[in-house]
Amino acid sequence: MQIWPAIDLRGGKCVRLRQGDYAQETVFNDDPVSVAKEFAAAGAKHLHIVDLDGAREGLPVNLPSVQDIVNAVDMECELGGGVRDEQAIIELLGFGIDRLVVGTSAIKQPDWFRDTCRKFPNKLVLGIDARDGMVATDGWLETSSVSALELARQFEGEPIAALVYTDIATDGMMAGPNVRAMRDMQAALDLPVVASGGVTTLDDVRDLAQAGLSGAIVGRALYEGAFQLSDAIQIAQEAADK
Repeated sequence: MQIWPAIDLRGGKCVRLRQGDYAQETVFNDDPVSVAKEFAAAGAKHLHIVDLDGAREGLPVNLPSVQDIVNAVDMECELGGGVRDEQAIIELLGFGIDRLVVGTSAIKQPDWFRDTCRKFPNKLVLGIDARDGMVATDGWLETSSVSALELARQFEGEPIAALVYTDIATDGMMAGPNVRAMRDMQAALDLPVVASGGVTTLDDVRDLAQAGLSGAIVGRALYEGAFQLSDAIQIAQEAADK
């Protein structure tokens, strides 16, 4: 299982939100590049970046910070937040981002997303953010009438790099991930599922690895010192070796 430490950008700073609420923001570092370098030094090979301003505005906003991060570290980087048209995809891939997370546009324009996946094979990640199993869009400001699994199944067979599945209820709450929902999603689909939301302890990492998840995104727990990134990477590797 891959471990994806997260950098959430807002106003060029490294922040975390609780349950996606922009009013519940904690600024952890004014220098996202230094955070990325710390993750790399701990042995991370992957980096999950979220442009929170972009998610709300509908187009990438923190591009200078993203560019600086990508230039500073030798990691597989993915970016989500405001990736909603082909021009943004071309520009961001040109920056050196390895893969892009698309969420809102996938549910609102499924035919467009399907076609775009074919234009950029294995470069797009389907981002599904769910509240009580139902898909949330527009930076989690809206909840749709589509279930997370129903949305994911619409795109089975397309050249998608992975599915990032976020449980909003657990995100940023330091209360543990929704392992059952993550396990069920991975079991139902023939594509890599990356769990996001609520990873708080090394046992959470172990549980997700044992549940068969392809990856896990880790955020607030790292910033609050709940565990060391290097230990999480080791546990994920041990689970893969079994």
